[in-house]
Formats: sequence, C-alpha cells, structure tokens
Amino acid sequence: MNAFAERFDLGDLHGPTIAIKDCIDIAGMPTRAGSAALSDILPAQRDAVVVDALIRAGWHIVGKTNMHELAYGMTGINPWAGTPVNPQDPDLIPGGSSSGSAVAVGACEADAAIGSDTGGSIRLPAACCGVLGMKPTFGRVSRRGAWPRESSLDCVGPFARDALLLTGVMQAIALDFDARKATAPAAKARVGIIATGSDAPVEAAVAAALDASGWTQEVRALPGLHAAFDAGLTVINQETWAAFGHLVEGGRVGDDVARRLKAASATTADDRQAAERVRIAFIEEVNLALDGVDALVLPTLPALPPTLAEVAAGASIITLSRLVRPFNLSGHPALSIPIPVPVMGSGRTTSVKAGLQLVGRKGDDERLCALALHLEQALQKSDH
Repeated sequence: MNAFAERFDLGDLHGPTIAIKDCIDIAGMPTRAGSAALSDILPAQRDAVVVDALIRAGWHIVGKTNMHELAYGMTGINPWAGTPVNPQDPDLIPGGSSSGSAVAVGACEADAAIGSDTGGSIRLPAACCGVLGMKPTFGRVSRRGAWPRESSLDCVGPFARDALLLTGVMQAIALDFDARKATAPAAKARVGIIATGSDAPVEAAVAAALDASGWTQEVRALPGLHAAFDAGLTVINQETWAAFGHLVEGGRVGDDVARRLKAASATTADDRQAAERVRIAFIEEVNLALDGVDALVLPTLPALPPTLAEVAAGASIITLSRLVRPFNLSGHPALSIPIPVPVMGSGRTTSVKAGLQLVGRKGDDERLCALALHLEQALQKSDH
C-alpha cells in the first residue's frame, strides 16, 4: 500500500472530493512538480496550509494531479509525467500549468481541485477544459507549502464544475471568506466590458453570455494590458529561474522548460525594475476601471484552445495567456467561467466552450463568486 492509500481511505467517501496539484505539499508524498528532476525528492514533512484547511473542512483528497513541468508552461503537455486528456475534446491541449486539476474536475474524477496560478495557470486550463477556475486576490489564500516557495505573482485557488462548489472550496481555504456574500443576488450587477480583439467565436460567446446575464454593461478600457502582459512575463521568468534554474544542469528537465529557463536566466535587474514600474501603473489602471462597476468582463482566452497537433507542429502559444497574465501582475482576483459558443454564420457549431473572465477588486473575491453563480444560472435558463 502506498503512502497516499495508507493516509487517505478512499473506500468509504462521504462528502465532496478534491484533487491537489503536484506542486502543493501533502505530508508523506513527494512534491515532484511534474518534473523528472524532482523524481527523487523526499516526501513532504507536513501538509500545505490549504491541504490542512481542506481536510479540516471535510473535503476528501483523492489524489495528486499532473501538471506542466515546474508550473512553467501553458499547454499542459508533459512527456515525463503524462499529459492529461482534455475532457472537452481529446485533440485539444488541456492547458497549463494546472492541467491535471482542470481535467480531473472536467472528467468528473473529483468534485473540485486545487491548482496554482502564476501567469494564468488556473484560468487558462479551466477555459480549455470547460470548468470554473479562480485565482484569488494575491495573498488571500496561503501559499505555505506550495512551490515555488517565493513568488510575487502566484496564487493557490480552486477548480469546480459549478459555482457553489467553487464557493465551498474558497470557504475552506480562505479563512475569512464570507459564503453569504458569495451567494448574494447579483442580477442587478453592473460590469465593465474590456475590448480585447479576440477571435470572433470567443467574442460572440462573451456577448451572448452577457445578454443572458441581464447585467448593466459599460465600456471600460485597460490600455496597459499589453505592457502588463510583457511585464508579467519578465517577473515570472526571473522568479522561476531563481527557484528552479539550478535543476537545468542535471539534464533531467524537459526540453521545452529547459529552453525557457535558460532564456529566463538573461532577465536583468533593470528588466525587473521596469516590470515593477509597469506593475504599479497597471494596478492603478485596473482600480480605476473597476470604479463604479462590480467587475470587469473579458474573455479568458483570446481564441479557442489549439490542438495538440498544432502545438507539436510549432504553433506559437505565448499569447494564449495575454488576457490572464496581466492580473497576476496586478494581484486582482479573477475567475473563469465556461460559456457556450453560439453557432456561427457558417452553420458549424462546436461542443467546446469558451471562457468568460471576471476581474474584481482586491479582497472582493466573494463578489466574483456571486457573479459567477448568477451567470451560471442565467445560462442554464437560456438553454431551456
């Protein structure tokens, strides 16, 4: 019997189940972060704070989930640990880096899952796999016991198949989370719409979902979005190199991540200082855009997920995170909810859902959950 089976009896489960990304410590199990370079690491000595909180709240941990190696990639493809199969369409990437957590929820292998989001790594795979995923306000949920140990961007957060389950996880892992506020009526919300120039099917999906919501809509602008994306890349490159760069010399890091780490090693102190100036400006820009509205609305991804074959053929995927990464830099809470893609003019349709992203004020994670619950219910009504 392995260490997990010895500790967690899965034979008689009562209550909700949850899976944990393999960059988060579970006592008695190694935290390998999807990397052969960490395959010989000793088991964790104690549970991460979020794991302990979930157990205390009655959640049943059913396993650890695969991930993009070292949480440093957007496709979720992992030749060493295995690439989780996208439950929406097996030909599509599952999204990274929290690929296994999104797949476990989408494939009904667990009621919910925990991932981490440094540059979109919860919201991106949530959108790829057709589930909800939330990046809490930076610092709202403890990162103690998560890898990398130091980060100015990373947030631990939940995946779920419905908004109430998502709220339940947040209630467990954020000790001051107000579940009543997170389920308060949101039919009369006012939202700010951000123009992004996303692909037509994605734009149409967001517009249809907003029509179903009944929310009052105002146009808002984030002119610094692109600069924040670039600055977010600079920060994650410097911090990931500091955390994992020493592993490259061993020759056991996968080719794609090794190449990114080597490139990241060239990030200079001046680059980081410039990125921090962008961070300060973008935080103020987002705060201003949120003035007078409950949340900002934009697509989670600017396009539907690419196929595994397209990525293998060399398709560029870096801009897939251009609408999620900026809010890691700013620290605002952000939530992705799956939305149906309408039939386009050609008459062709797709069963793959797009993602709508809600961005809220810092510390107002509950309001995002309430908005997601309302939108989910509105979309269900519109289907009937």
